[in-house]
Amino acid sequence: MTDLRLGVLGYGLRGSLARTAHRPGAGSRVTALADLDVTARTEAAVAFPGALISTGHRKVVEDPDVDAVVILTPDHTHAQLACEALREKKPVFVEKPLDIGIEACDEILRTAYETGTRLYVGHNMRHMPVVRLMRDIIGRGEIGQVKTVWVRHFVAYGGDWYFKDWHAERRHTTGLLLQKAAHDIDVLHWLADGYTRQVQALGDLMVYGDNPRREPGEPKTDDWYTKDGHWPPHTQRDLNPVIDVEDVSLVNMRLDNGVLASYQQCHFTPDYWRNYTVIGDAGRLENFGDGPGGVVKVWNARRSTYRPEADAEYPVPDEQDEGGHGGSDPLLIDEFVRFVREGGRTDTSPVAARMAVAAGVRATQSLRDGGTPREVPELDPELIAYFERGQSRA
Repeated sequence: MTDLRLGVLGYGLRGSLARTAHRPGAGSRVTALADLDVTARTEAAVAFPGALISTGHRKVVEDPDVDAVVILTPDHTHAQLACEALREKKPVFVEKPLDIGIEACDEILRTAYETGTRLYVGHNMRHMPVVRLMRDIIGRGEIGQVKTVWVRHFVAYGGDWYFKDWHAERRHTTGLLLQKAAHDIDVLHWLADGYTRQVQALGDLMVYGDNPRREPGEPKTDDWYTKDGHWPPHTQRDLNPVIDVEDVSLVNMRLDNGVLASYQQCHFTPDYWRNYTVIGDAGRLENFGDGPGGVVKVWNARRSTYRPEADAEYPVPDEQDEGGHGGSDPLLIDEFVRFVREGGRTDTSPVAARMAVAAGVRATQSLRDGGTPREVPELDPELIAYFERGQSRA
């Protein structure tokens, strides 16, 4: 089988996904790439020998030697680029979040529907071993029917990853309840088997609001990210000139199936991981650690006071993390390549991606007007049916 020829738009932090997808002779390879940054283009030329490297996305989208387009650009550009590629009949991979606005997401889904071109969204956490393990436990009925889900996200490295470039500006992201929390809202929806219909949120810029910032136009420093440095948070320097997104947030959600859920994100913490607690009508599960060495515990046999020993414990599978995100990125690429070639259903879902953005947008609006509850708009049932059929006409 010949390699699927990929055209990549954007080669920033998620350029790692393009490198994961570049597997000459093993199913897919990058043949064209566009980025506005000269350093990114120089690095891409080394990573993808022989690929067409340019500044213009149209050169990639219109290239006859490109079979599918992978969009890794900043969030606010996704709708325009995805729709252009879809209209060129090029299957599209869009990195999460799908876009930063509900209307923009709906435009992408509508364009995929109208053109009949395949659309895939990069919610890689659906392939993370800890998430799949929790979903399997729920699917086996070990905690009964899900009634509530609590998510706590501890973000130790947020000052490096989200407050030193475009991620810190709401005009590019809307807020971190999209850029960051879209992962967890999507997982929450997947575990609870429903979508958010009502949200209420509170939050603030509490951690990085007063840290020293760079001058406009000044590039990030060479040591902008270190694994062990930049602690505690007030020692961070050279942050983005504009910061108008929140770094602490609390969200309450009511899903369409009656499940009640909450999400909490905090950038003060020294540790970086996600904690999920899922409670059903016959037990609860909770993960301790979300990667290799972690464990998911289940309490479902009897009532008691606090007891650290669970009724069942399941180690998080020790997947080799060659491509990032607990080994989920290679699996994400595998599914995308298979989907482009064969079609059919996928574990990731454009509808679910839109619903994660919609919940995040409405939660951000609630947060910024003092916590007023907001309704999440429904999606056109015709589009829902189309994507649930694996992007196939009835």
